[in-house]
Formats: sequence, structure tokens, C-alpha cells
Amino acid sequence: MSKREDEIVDLFVIGGGVNGAGIARDAVGRGLSVVLCEKDDLAQGTSSRSGKLVHGGLRYLEYYEFRLVREALIEREVLLANAPHIIWPLRFVLPHNPEDRPAWLVRLGLFLYDHLGGRKRLPGTRVLNLATAPEGKAIKPQYRKAFEYSDCWVDDARLVLLNALDASMRGAEVYTRTACTSVRRVEGLWQIEMTDVVTGAKRQRKARAIANTAGPWVNEVIGRVAGLNSSRSVRLVKGSHIIVRKFWEGPNAYLVQNNDKRVIFINPYENDMALIGTTDIPYDGKPEDVKIAENEVDYLLKAVNRYFKTQLTPADIVHSFSGVRPLYDDNSDNPSAVTRDYVFEVDAPEGQAPLLSVFGGKITTFRKLADHAIERLKPFFPEMAPAWTSQVPLPGGEMPGADFETFLAEQRRQYPWLPPALVTHYARLYGTRMRWLLEGASSLADLGTFFGPLLTEREARFLMEKEWARRPDDILERRTKHGLHMTDAERQAFIQWCENQAIAA
Repeated sequence: MSKREDEIVDLFVIGGGVNGAGIARDAVGRGLSVVLCEKDDLAQGTSSRSGKLVHGGLRYLEYYEFRLVREALIEREVLLANAPHIIWPLRFVLPHNPEDRPAWLVRLGLFLYDHLGGRKRLPGTRVLNLATAPEGKAIKPQYRKAFEYSDCWVDDARLVLLNALDASMRGAEVYTRTACTSVRRVEGLWQIEMTDVVTGAKRQRKARAIANTAGPWVNEVIGRVAGLNSSRSVRLVKGSHIIVRKFWEGPNAYLVQNNDKRVIFINPYENDMALIGTTDIPYDGKPEDVKIAENEVDYLLKAVNRYFKTQLTPADIVHSFSGVRPLYDDNSDNPSAVTRDYVFEVDAPEGQAPLLSVFGGKITTFRKLADHAIERLKPFFPEMAPAWTSQVPLPGGEMPGADFETFLAEQRRQYPWLPPALVTHYARLYGTRMRWLLEGASSLADLGTFFGPLLTEREARFLMEKEWARRPDDILERRTKHGLHMTDAERQAFIQWCENQAIAA
């Protein structure tokens, strides 16, 4: 047994999604020793397949989830200040259709939305005349009125990555593509077995506490891995998105009401594309096998075509993805009404090491969830430091006044040899860390091979060396979205290069 395997850590986190990464970061910053174990890539499951929004959840007001909405709206401001490179304001235009909800109800909901969370940085709601406002140009003429309000965009996969990165920089151990295969209580500690899913190599660790943040697999960890039982469970709900070419002018997004009372987001994506979603469908298969169904495509297209002059067909779809939301099962009949709140369960027989399991949650409230989770473990670690994450930027987000535009202008002056699109790409993904990526470079030739319009050899190596990227899709789909902008031939060439790097290593 290695010296490291014989060491006892305070907290072992199972699951490298947004909740697991957030808990690992929070815990190590409070002085706990931490190990994070993820069976796939960071954010490979639910956390990279969201609607990519930091938002309060306007429609949750209809289900009287006032506490959750308030918490999410407050968190929206916190996250916007702490990660201005990967989170930014977005204005949503909601065309009014009296067949779905009366104008007074929409106005009331938006009034609450503007005031529940102490909004400071974002502009409030306004009413638009779609016949004269530029935002109405793409909308069918029968819709004459709209409401415009604020929320925020987020690069969800990078949000997870930056939390894990900060945890690692503060001393946490992070293992990707490493499955936690067994945990057992032995002499007041957790005896843990991990298996490298690539090599099959086994690792043993000991921990004083475990945080089970396995998302859709949370009950599997409790039952199969830990050999325990729980009265709580998650309800799996599939949400699918489609990506098409952007079909309207302007930086705004749209939110349209469907005739089943659900809402569909139509958001600008990757400069020239649009992200449309989501669906809400009960799911009982394996989470890793989830994929979009034909009826979901029809559902999303029908919702868009109800409002827009441009009529989309399946042929317009550039890409699609599906995720499984592990919602806390509150026995609601309607999947859309299932709470997006989170619930903790702490299994800690007297004198035994605790197992904290997380049920539910949403990406916007991950930081507060982590804060609350660590507080639930405080009785077992009474010497831990107080909460700290609300005031500390994520890696790359250390910008005066959280002013991304000023930072971007400075980078353009500092790197005049970089094409503007590449400067923007590096600034958005890496923030202040782009100086590490570009250290020693003074020309495009120093960036090595260009695999696609913006993907360079230097960036790929940086992601492999600094951000745990081990496979082509780790880079093309999660740490960046380069794959959406590359031809099949370019993607294949990059995959071959990655395979050659693995052989060389």
C-alpha cells in the first residue's frame, strides 16, 4: 500500500458534476482534506447537458417555489460576480399569447422575479411593442406584445471544471475516469476502493466522511456501492435540446409559452447558432444511454414554429443532446412540477463515519447547495473554517468589478497578433488564466497546428495538462465547443492526433 493510500482524508466526494465539484471546492477551502472521484469525465453527465442558464426559474413561481426562486435569484448575482468570463447577462423576450397565460399573470410573475432576489446588476423587466421593436422582427405578426426580462448564460461544463480546478489548486485530489466501486465502514472510517476505468488499476483510500453527489446514480451508490438503504430517491426526468443556425438578429434570447403551459428557451449559442430546449419526460432507462427521441424533436420544433416567421424542420438541426435530471422525488404527477429544490440525507449511526447523499438540485444553486452540505457535516468537523465561496472568484474570474468587456479590451491590446475571434475565445473560456495558456507565445506559429477555426495544438495540450482532458470529446464537447465548428475531416484529424499523443505518452 502506498503512503498516500494509507493517509486518512476528511472528505471523499463521489461524483464530478456541479454539486460534487462545488462541495469539494467549498470543503477544501474550509481546511478539510478532500478527494473527488468521478467515473467518467468531469461534467460528462447532467452537468454539461443543461439549458446553460443561471436563472431564478421564472416558471417555478407557478408552483409556489418562492424560497427556491429567491435563493436562485440571489445566487445569480453571486455567480455573475465570481465568474464573469463564463457567465454573462442575457435578455429574454417573452411574446405574449393570451391563449396560454393572461398578461396580468405574466406581469405579476415578472414583478416578483425582479424583486424577490434583490436584483442589483441586471436590468429589470420592460414591455415591448413587437410591431416596432427590433426584437419583434422575427416574430409572427399576430403576436403584438412581449415582456423582456433578464437572466444569465453559463458555460455549464466549464463551471464544473473551474470548481474542480480551484479545489485541486487548494490541495484536493481529483480523479477522473475512476469509479468508486466499494465503500465500507471499518473502525469508524470509510474504507474506499476506486478503480481506474481505463487501466483497471485499483486504489484504496480511507476517509472520515463521504459526500454522495452521484446525481442520477445517487441511489446506486447508496445501495450497490455502500450496501445501505434509503427512504429517499431521485426521479429521472429527461431534458433534450436541439441546436440550429441562429435565425434572428440581435443578442437577445426568446422564451415562448407552449400550449401545454410549459416554456421553451430559444437562446443564442456559439455566436451563429441557437440552442432550443427543453423537454420534460419521465425516464426509466440507464442515465448514460439517454438520447433525444423523434417526438421530442417534433415538440420543440412545433413550439418554435408557433411563434416565429422562420419555420424550422428536422433538416435544420445541427446537433442535439439529452440529459437526465436527477430530481428529488416528491411524488408529483407532472414531471414539470417536480421540485428543483435539493434534499440531503445524512446516514451516521452513532460513532460511525457519515454518508451525506444529495438528492436533486439545479445548476444555479450549486454553490448554495455545497454551502448547506458542508454545514450538515460540521458536527463531524467542528474545527472547519466558515463559509467563504460567495466572495471568491472562480479561476480566471479575477477581474476588477467583474468587468469582462474591459478585460477583453485589455487582452486585445496585449495580444495584437491574435485574431479577434481567438482573443474572445480565450478570454471567455480561460479569463485571466489565458496568460498561462499563451505564456511564451508571440505569433500564431507558436500555437502549433490549427485543427479547426479556433482549436490549436497549444490549447489542446493545455487542456490535457491542466484540465484533466484525456479523450477527444473531453475537449471538443465539454471544455470547449470546438466540435460544433469543425468539419468531419477536421474532427477526425484531431482524434487521430489525440490517439498519437496517447501512444507517445
